[in-house]
Amino acid sequence: MKFGRKITTNLYDEWRPFYIDYNLLKRELKSRTTSHSWDDKDERDFTAMLNKELDKVHDFQKQKTAELSCRIRDAEKDVQKLVAQESSSSEPSPIHCSDPESHQARPSDYGPDEGSDDDDDIDDNQSDASLEDLFHGLQEEVATLVADVHDLALYTKLNITGFLKILKKHDKITNLPLKPTFIQKYLEERPFYKYNWDALIVKLSKLYNLVRTRGHPVQGDSSAGGNQSAFVRQTTKYWVHPDNLVPLKLAILRHLPVLVFNAEKEFEQKDAAITSIYFDNEDLELYLGRLEKTEGAEAIRLRWYGDTDVKTIFVERKTHREDWTGEKSVKARFPIKEHLVNAFLRGEYTMDAELQALADKGKKTQAEVDSMIQLASEVQYRILTKQLHPVMRTFYNRTAFQLPGDPRVRISLDTELTMVREDNWDGQTRTGDNWRRTDIGIDHPFDQVAADDKELFKYGVLEVKLQTQFGQEPPKWVTDLVQSYLVEAVPKFSKFIHGCATLLPNRVDLVPFWLPQMDTDILKPNTGYLTVERPMKNTPDLQSGLFSPISPVSPVPSYVEPVSEGEDDEEMDLAPARDEDRRTGLPQEDVAAAIAFREKSLKERDRTSQFNGSSSTPEEVCDERTPLLKLPRPPTVSIDPLAPSSAFDESLRERLQANKNAPPRAQDGEIQEAAGLDEENLREEERLLVRDWSAPSGKRIAVPVRIEPKVYFANERTFLKWLSFAVLIGSIATTLLNFVPADDPRGLISAALFTLAALFAIAYSAIIFVYRALRLRARSAEGLYYDKYGPTILCFVLLAALGTNIALRVADM
Repeated sequence: MKFGRKITTNLYDEWRPFYIDYNLLKRELKSRTTSHSWDDKDERDFTAMLNKELDKVHDFQKQKTAELSCRIRDAEKDVQKLVAQESSSSEPSPIHCSDPESHQARPSDYGPDEGSDDDDDIDDNQSDASLEDLFHGLQEEVATLVADVHDLALYTKLNITGFLKILKKHDKITNLPLKPTFIQKYLEERPFYKYNWDALIVKLSKLYNLVRTRGHPVQGDSSAGGNQSAFVRQTTKYWVHPDNLVPLKLAILRHLPVLVFNAEKEFEQKDAAITSIYFDNEDLELYLGRLEKTEGAEAIRLRWYGDTDVKTIFVERKTHREDWTGEKSVKARFPIKEHLVNAFLRGEYTMDAELQALADKGKKTQAEVDSMIQLASEVQYRILTKQLHPVMRTFYNRTAFQLPGDPRVRISLDTELTMVREDNWDGQTRTGDNWRRTDIGIDHPFDQVAADDKELFKYGVLEVKLQTQFGQEPPKWVTDLVQSYLVEAVPKFSKFIHGCATLLPNRVDLVPFWLPQMDTDILKPNTGYLTVERPMKNTPDLQSGLFSPISPVSPVPSYVEPVSEGEDDEEMDLAPARDEDRRTGLPQEDVAAAIAFREKSLKERDRTSQFNGSSSTPEEVCDERTPLLKLPRPPTVSIDPLAPSSAFDESLRERLQANKNAPPRAQDGEIQEAAGLDEENLREEERLLVRDWSAPSGKRIAVPVRIEPKVYFANERTFLKWLSFAVLIGSIATTLLNFVPADDPRGLISAALFTLAALFAIAYSAIIFVYRALRLRARSAEGLYYDKYGPTILCFVLLAALGTNIALRVADM
């Protein structure tokens, strides 16, 4: 589809005059170049037209974001007035609003008499039904705000795309490089496309939370979800295309609030920043261990939150555990003061006294302190013995979503992910003798760093953590989210692994499976499954205006993804964000609508849980192939890297046969150019997964291989079976030798043949046993694990021995 038609189709009609007039610019460019040769006057006129369009777009976006902020503030005041009115009508005694998120309201504004004498909109004699109608009207306003935020984000995307496309077309037709000049001189001065939606989303989330709870936010319960000794933890990771970040945040916001460490603190962009320094040696021992998922593989990092001026650094160790051990992969950490880090890494300082002080002050229990002291000793020993040094830094801005005190669903979205080299191995001094670089902070995209020293990850990283009762299905909205076009599943994705593989190409021969797929665009066709729709007038349900399925009659097929290794959640003092619109960067209207729907869903869930109850069952440990969403597998063509090719061929044949017998579908949507497949006409469940990609030159793709102890036992058991059979054949040969006369050459020949068969079985089985054991130690999925030649050859040898024996005896008759 041409971009001119695309922008006309996707724009919000009420804002039509404020979009870039792409078709006008294209016609002007075409008419001037066809009527005469392009000259300096044409260049000046065309640049002036572009500048005029840029001013129009920039001013409208600035005006609209300010308007959205004001509307959110007004909606917050309306909610607070309704809550005060509801409290005064239901309680005989004066009650002040207990909502911690409405802390900005003064007590004098919401006394027991408020809303009667000073408020013209709310009547003292209103019934509960009238109050509910007012809340429903407020829900519609919140839904409209959500839609405005979504449309404004799409407005920004369409306009910046229009400017870049028309500049590219200009440079191609006129052979004059206007694009670099215009971007630097004009776009950088009015960078409407760089607007950070996080702050607006956090504000909208706060409003949403107020509306859905009727001003009374949900109080967290550590036991939410039933007996916590009978749960299953599962973690999955996904990539998110930049175009889908805002819709995804809005979709999550409808069900989970933004979680922050300090709800009373006004949001700043640095509050979302997380930086980690990973350690490894020149052999990249830790990298290879994490990549191959070997038992006990560790990752050691130093992490801090916010800017580089923080005083507390966290030393963390992640340890991978194979499922057969019965243990779970764990992440443990302890705090250390920033000025003590270098001394600790050199072994000149121990953490015993500092950590013991935590127990003496009552901040930690003695058991917790003893565990941290042991962790600090082990980490320090590992750093010194393995000669670990800073190798890579990761930076990203994180938006976390979770109900306070409810660990059943926790979602985090990391954006602006950047990996930066920290090592000195190539002779270039980066960290020197320090534990981190001092020339950079959190100023993404780190323009002062050389291009070869940084990797700007182009996608967002979504992590979904579920903690459910054994046998319990995940929430349906989570199922819908991971099935949608907004995300692309990438099991076992690791920032550390990706950074080492991209920043150290000369030292890395083994790369992760997702690296060759980085050049493939993960942007999927918009199936309309999660689409922001503006609420209809007089609609009492907020859900009708938010992310409604376009085709509810046709259910979206179930979807199953493999999961990443689980990690224990950190125990921190967390609370819902009061300014979710700012933290998520979404418009306040959108956040408010999401909050209202979220509260409605939570109330319905609580009412349902009162009748269903919960039962305690033994805890189940999920392996890496346990599906996050326990749903029937759809008829997709999926690929298991360890499965034989015949399995793939069979599934592909079945799918092709099913497609052949199925009635033709109506073709709609945009046809992507030079895609090789008409992906727009493929339904989500029909997206073909291919395996014709290969590793970069000189590299090998690491495929995680599960090797449990029983595999080694199976190898030994097979060897013993061969030995027992060889002993049986040897017994036959011994019997012949003992009972055949010494002057009977035919009997001696038969005994010799059976002896050779027994010796062949022993030698062959020993060679295969050693070969398999070595391949298992190397965690190789390729080997003679299926022996289709040995038993056949042994049978022929035995038949030859028996046949010779019979033939000799017959000839002797």
